[in-house]
Amino acid sequence: MLRALETQPASALVIFLLSGGGSSIVEKPIDDEISLDNLIATYRALVHSGAPIAEINAVRKHLSAVKGGRLAQAAFPAQQVSLLVSDVPDNTPDALASGPTMADSTSVDDCFRIAEKYDLLRQLPQSTRELFERHALEETPKSDDPAFHRARWWPVLSNQSAIEEASVAAERAGFIVHVDNSCDDWDYNKAADYLLQRVRDLRKQFSPVCLISGGEVTVKVTNGGVGGRNQQFALACATKIAGEDITLLSAGTDGVDGNSPAAGAIVDGSTMKRAHGRGLGARTALEKFDAHPFFKTLDDTIEIGPTGNNLRDLRILLSY
Repeated sequence: MLRALETQPASALVIFLLSGGGSSIVEKPIDDEISLDNLIATYRALVHSGAPIAEINAVRKHLSAVKGGRLAQAAFPAQQVSLLVSDVPDNTPDALASGPTMADSTSVDDCFRIAEKYDLLRQLPQSTRELFERHALEETPKSDDPAFHRARWWPVLSNQSAIEEASVAAERAGFIVHVDNSCDDWDYNKAADYLLQRVRDLRKQFSPVCLISGGEVTVKVTNGGVGGRNQQFALACATKIAGEDITLLSAGTDGVDGNSPAAGAIVDGSTMKRAHGRGLGARTALEKFDAHPFFKTLDDTIEIGPTGNNLRDLRILLSY
């Protein structure tokens, strides 16, 4: 890709199609001393750190020869158009696929702050750890770089698209719809408490009510079972709504949640009672990040297979 782009003249038009997953599909280390295996190990530490996607991608950009606008630099002086199917917050489009064609809004200083915040250095392989220790990270191109003077970007699909379609469907089913995305990138347990309280407050005024929340919650994985952030979130909610008239769905729009075959799960006020009847322990499943077997036993997983698009997650809460 880099060789093809570097040969383009100013008269050329380069069209980039960007979607979620680009961060892992397309990569070349910024430093020849960093092997691909070491970069994979670095990314694994980032993903498991509990950091939100924007912070994960800030570090990725500064370790990459293609991310953080460097693919656009390779294509300069050609005219460039990027079409986006986005799995990142709408206000941070340069986080999509780690922003290979966009001016980077993050900095080297951000990377050092993130590494300290999540105690990352001790988890990194030596080749990437040394770049941090020597403060040798190279800055990514910013908005004044010539590579972006003849570049344009258009979002084709985003999380907002999914929220709007879900809202229309809920209204057609007779629900009064409210949208609250304020817990985007929150810890899953904090988000669960917040959204459940929101729907409890709303049902005092409206009936039936549907609360829709887009974006993603974060889970700091300390030991690995089978599951993902949506099933972890749903299970945390199940423990908090036992006996209540609340039904909740949490799922990934890509059809895949974490390392499980499910997109997510559905819970309601009867989930814990049914789980006890099957001898299932919710607390143990939460502690082991092993929510998928719990929901699979109850037949409460959402299994639709990969959808071909990743527009982040949806959480839908219903109550009468």
